[in-house]
Amino acid sequence: MAFPRGGLRRRPAPALGPGFAETFAALPVAVLVIDPDGRIAHANAACEALLNHAETTMIGQPYDAVLSPPEGYVDRRDGHGFAAFDVEIEAVRGARIRVDFVETSIADNPGWRIVTLHHAPQSRRVAQGAERTAGARAAVGAAAMLAHEIKNPLSGIRGAAQLLASSGEDRELTGLITTEVDRIAALIDRMQDFTDTRPLKLEPTNVYPLLDHARRLALAGFARGMVIEERFDPSLPPVLIDPDAFQQVMMNLVKNAAEALAGLAQPRIVLSTAYRHGMSISAGAGRPRQPLPIEICVMDNGPGAPADIAEHLFEPFVSGKPEGKGLGLPLVEKLVRDMGGIVQYARERPPEMTVFRILLPRAKA
Repeated sequence: MAFPRGGLRRRPAPALGPGFAETFAALPVAVLVIDPDGRIAHANAACEALLNHAETTMIGQPYDAVLSPPEGYVDRRDGHGFAAFDVEIEAVRGARIRVDFVETSIADNPGWRIVTLHHAPQSRRVAQGAERTAGARAAVGAAAMLAHEIKNPLSGIRGAAQLLASSGEDRELTGLITTEVDRIAALIDRMQDFTDTRPLKLEPTNVYPLLDHARRLALAGFARGMVIEERFDPSLPPVLIDPDAFQQVMMNLVKNAAEALAGLAQPRIVLSTAYRHGMSISAGAGRPRQPLPIEICVMDNGPGAPADIAEHLFEPFVSGKPEGKGLGLPLVEKLVRDMGGIVQYARERPPEMTVFRILLPRAKA
């Protein structure tokens, strides 16, 4: 990758070291190079991944045709630079993303600019407070939900038992008692999933049989009559996962998508896989970043989560469904995290779709 004649100046690379192109491409922070006409000259690999946009299709496009700068950008930039931290921008080919946005002029190259985008999924300034708030919300939600959900079936059981004493309709009332008791047991079982601290049995796994099994189960049951499209990377290497936990994650996400599509004229679910070179996350202060190159997405053409809960979908007891318990997605997040990965929610286009993106580690050869 070489800058155009008359563009940025660079020193020759050392004979035995990496050249400028290799260095630029390997930068862990997303970088855009803007020419004096306001058009994109270069974008590195991290930028391609963040904006969901290939460099070859970005080059030559006006800057604002690829992403919308932060609020106040036009009024506040002074010709020398601009910086906004923990702000939301919109990528034309993706969802809204939260970043540290820094633009700076390039010395000795009038009009040329560099823009760096450091991904910040959650505000660092409020991260600890947010975690404490989420924990408190979970505790209060658990008490309220259990009081409500257990009290109602117990009331039904009591009423049925009272009637049994004075009625001969034993079979019907006994069935009612069994149903309500089973409902309580199922609720408690789901709650216990969050308290299971046993490590998962991670092993190198080919995910395609598991994805096919999830698709067939869905089409035979809760997704009957819907289209489930596959967009698979045939060269995806083995993934380090617990097969049973992964199967549970996929069933939860596909079921969630099917429920979101209820009533739509042309419901469509898409399962996709991809290998994302260079994708990694921070494993903690002083620790090396953890590579997560395996991407698995469950997408649907439904309306997405309500805006007021979109950032809290993976917290317990948060649900946009009238009858939802808010336990499915938090369990997905827990299982994916226990497998060393992360799960993200986004609205992306074109066309606009809901995307649940799972990033997982590759199994070592």
